[in-house]
Amino acid sequence: MRIGLLADLHANREATEACLEALARAGCERHAFLGDLVGYGADPGWVVDTVRRHVARGDAAVLGNHDAAIDDPASSQMHEQARAAIDWTRGQLDDGQRAFLRGLPLQVEEEDRLYVHANAWDPAGWSYLGTEQAARRSMNATGQRLTFCGHVHDPTLYFDSTVAGAASRFQPHPGVPIPLLPSRRWLAVAGSCGQPRDGNPAACCAWLDTGSQQLTFLRVPYDHARAAAKIRAAGLPDAFAQRLTEGG
Repeated sequence: MRIGLLADLHANREATEACLEALARAGCERHAFLGDLVGYGADPGWVVDTVRRHVARGDAAVLGNHDAAIDDPASSQMHEQARAAIDWTRGQLDDGQRAFLRGLPLQVEEEDRLYVHANAWDPAGWSYLGTEQAARRSMNATGQRLTFCGHVHDPTLYFDSTVAGAASRFQPHPGVPIPLLPSRRWLAVAGSCGQPRDGNPAACCAWLDTGSQQLTFLRVPYDHARAAAKIRAAGLPDAFAQRLTEGG
């Protein structure tokens, strides 16, 4: 089975559509949405409804900090512009869409896999996985062999190391399958579908082949100019539109 992995969609319809199409071409039968469906972008309702349809047919989705902030602004510390986007987003969602976000779990376990937005040691604390030590801490906090997360908008892969207190870090190359050796534990940061921040404006996603135990990261070009124009037309902070153009 092939599972598509999407994180940090951030209300970006154009990027989400492009990634879902790319994952369909890759033969993905299931999907896992790794949080932050909303925030920053101009199409929160469309993105929430799309993920809700996927969940209704058996796909997995977890809560992100921007999703949690829709009903509980105090749950996530954000800078002023991000809070402005959440305030705007709140007014764009109907009761059913908000209820769907409210009902998302902090983490989902499937077989040997853990899906979580930020980390496994404190999913509701929203701490970032920015170091090898943090990656090891997250892996040690779960019994699952494979962890898939978002929150950090830069695609990265970690695996357990012989170095005490740290994990080893690997920078994946798009389109190149990576064998996830069963003798190791792995943590994959899928990158951001809706707002990449690594200098590349192409959307990020990944897919796992559970049979061959291979993980493939993808970069998917999309109409980021259109998505940016919609952000500006909505009156959202221009920085969010500029990020889509620059990939950061």
